[in-house]
Amino acid sequence: MARQPDLDLYFAVLHVLEQTDAPYVIIGAFAGVSYGVTRATFDVDIVVDLNERHIAALVKAFPLPRYYADSEQMRSSIKLGLLFNIIDTTMGRKVDLIPLTMKPGYGWALERRIRRRFMTATDEPFEAWCARPEDVVVGKLMAWKEGRSTKHEWDIRDILAAARLGEDELSRKFDFEYVNGWAGRLGPEVEQAWRGLKGQA
Repeated sequence: MARQPDLDLYFAVLHVLEQTDAPYVIIGAFAGVSYGVTRATFDVDIVVDLNERHIAALVKAFPLPRYYADSEQMRSSIKLGLLFNIIDTTMGRKVDLIPLTMKPGYGWALERRIRRRFMTATDEPFEAWCARPEDVVVGKLMAWKEGRSTKHEWDIRDILAAARLGEDELSRKFDFEYVNGWAGRLGPEVEQAWRGLKGQA
């Protein structure tokens, strides 16, 4: 079970997405915590595929003046493939939502998503749709390609170490060939980095 403190706004947004059956998937480091990432993170990346009903539910759940959840911003961002957010102006926190139209696109992660259990700050279990460990790694390789950030390397190493140790069933069944194929498509530098990370793990 993954546990993260002070993420009430994220869980509130996820609750609305769950209630409205909105297609979504958690990717990035927060998803990685469920698979062995040890780096503390307050970044929750949520890929969404929203329609008008989902947008209306989010706007209703997060009203002014405390919250900023603008329906026009959402529609425009979805059309243009841009990230948009829901902001808690009282707490100074925001949730970034990644529309499925945003490049490079995360449809593959959404299609392969699975249910995972997280713990809220009040020790309440919360089930949500999460990317598979292989897809978290693929997303991290994509992000590494863009900025060469070492945090992505650390996260990948943690996930691979958990896979080697077999800490849970999904980790034990980690599909290295799947990620090998993605690394090859992402280019020789990514492929080389991936080989090095596998060696280190």
